[in-house]
Amino acid sequence: MSSESDSENIQSLDNQQETQPADQVNASDAPSAVDAGDSGILSNRRIAKNTIALYIRMILMTGIGLYTSRIVLQTLGVSDYGLYNAVGGIIGMFHIVTSSLSTAVSRYLTYSLGRGDKDRLKVVFSTSINIQLAIAIFIIVVAGTAGWFFLNYKMNVPDGRMDAANWMLVSCILSSAIGLICVPFGAAVVSHEKMDMYAYLSILDGTMKLLVSFSLYFSPIDKLKTYAVLLLSVSVLMSYIYICYCRRKFEECRYKFVYDRQLIKDMTKFAGWSFFGNGAWVLNTQGVSILINMFFGVTLNAARGIASQVEGLATTFVNNFMVAMDPQITKLYAAGDLSNMHTLVCRGARFAFFMMLFFGIPCCLETEKLLSLWLGVVPEYTVLFVRLSFIASICTLLGHTLVTAQYATGDIKRYQIVVSLVGAWVFPLTWLAFKVGGDPSWTYIVYSAVYFLLVFVRIYLVKDMIQLSWVRYVKEVLVRGAIVALIAIIPPLAIYLTMPPTIFRFILVWLVSLVFSGVVIYWVGMDAIERASIKRMLQSVLRRK
Repeated sequence: MSSESDSENIQSLDNQQETQPADQVNASDAPSAVDAGDSGILSNRRIAKNTIALYIRMILMTGIGLYTSRIVLQTLGVSDYGLYNAVGGIIGMFHIVTSSLSTAVSRYLTYSLGRGDKDRLKVVFSTSINIQLAIAIFIIVVAGTAGWFFLNYKMNVPDGRMDAANWMLVSCILSSAIGLICVPFGAAVVSHEKMDMYAYLSILDGTMKLLVSFSLYFSPIDKLKTYAVLLLSVSVLMSYIYICYCRRKFEECRYKFVYDRQLIKDMTKFAGWSFFGNGAWVLNTQGVSILINMFFGVTLNAARGIASQVEGLATTFVNNFMVAMDPQITKLYAAGDLSNMHTLVCRGARFAFFMMLFFGIPCCLETEKLLSLWLGVVPEYTVLFVRLSFIASICTLLGHTLVTAQYATGDIKRYQIVVSLVGAWVFPLTWLAFKVGGDPSWTYIVYSAVYFLLVFVRIYLVKDMIQLSWVRYVKEVLVRGAIVALIAIIPPLAIYLTMPPTIFRFILVWLVSLVFSGVVIYWVGMDAIERASIKRMLQSVLRRK
């Protein structure tokens, strides 16, 4: 989420205008971090490799996370488990700060890599450490005072558990501070596209937390205190591993005190505008959940939570692809290769749509059976919420690569203001719909409408910054995506409408949908170059076997 204001361009990492007009960005200005063999369609090999690593991480982390939550609930008990989540919620607001800073650090590191400026890369890294240290100290002071007051005087804590709750608070604060300091190291891993190592370290982190949960069975002291201290220990250990790995593998990841006033200003400004956008997102999600609770009660909150879980599994699959693709977009901009950047922006949005469509069609058709097999008892409105949530997610994903492209320019002020103000209409419009008697489904209808509008807003804001043709984006992404969706849904929909609701229909709809969607995406959704690339990758995999 960014801006294209000519008068507010952020200064470059070499103290010159980094967000110069696209026609002035020349590949000869700096060596490209994208090898010739990786440019254009060939860069998909790296993206594919990184995406596979992230998918393996996702599958393992999902299984580990679900099992860990079950064990923690059993060992802590309902009361302490609720207390653990309540105390963690106090710190949750700072995750917006962490996310914003991580985005800023990753962008500046990736840009420097794309420019091939190693000296400037070291300055960026050390400066980001300075910023993170300052923010970490701020969080310790603010959360340590305001958080302590809120916990001890405002929250409902069971009798005799205040001491354990304070242990949990201190552990959460320290873990958040440590996590902030390590953001530049994690950003370095992503910027260098070492997604395999990122996956390994994430799996290691999840495995250690699973071991922590098992250790609670044998703890001779207060289990909540034990859990708090052990989670903090895992955070410290993982931070140490990240630091050691980055110092060993990446030349720039060696801290040296520097004071670059302009760079500090640029990075904090970038993070600040990212925070503005993230705040609007929180209003559209957590704020709307509060509205649902106020108008319809906790049953509808349960339905929304279940819908979010189903949607989250599908979007995580797509987001892993995006995490692998985003650094390539930034590096192509930094190298001045706008032609390949435009191709990757359009291709990334289109493929994200196809991935969501691949799972979305069978999920939306057989939602009721899917939920009954998983939950047994399905709360009211859950089926409708799941179906509408997929539509809402598609509207969000269609603009993802445009966001990345704007971030690549570094000029985000105007973009963040416009996009955040338009996006923030979700909350008041949802409130208005509920106030005049609308049913709970209006929360998704409003969200989908606003975020589909934001796709065109983003196109308008980004097109001049990177000289991307809006006609090309509409034709390659929106029109082609709509054609694929209309064709792909016909066979599974015909089966769904003509057969009785049995387990056989459920299996048949899934099989037909996945196979037919794959065929349509390959022959209609992809161009000749993309099909050839897929063939080469499949042939390479088969030869290895």
